[in-house]
Amino acid sequence: MKRYSCQSHIDQVIEEFITTEETFPILEKIDIDDKLSTTCEYCDTPASYVVANG
Repeated sequence: MKRYSCQSHIDQVIEEFITTEETFPILEKIDIDDKLSTTCEYCDTPASYVVANG
């Protein structure tokens, strides 16, 4: 599972990930170059983080 999040929604994405996957995620900051095409799953703001399980 891989989820994209902005700064405002990161807590919500992490909580949902833990509930669904029953494990802690790996949190990675997105490079500035990648932000242009990737948006948060909860809003249209460019994503700042990738929350994934590996």
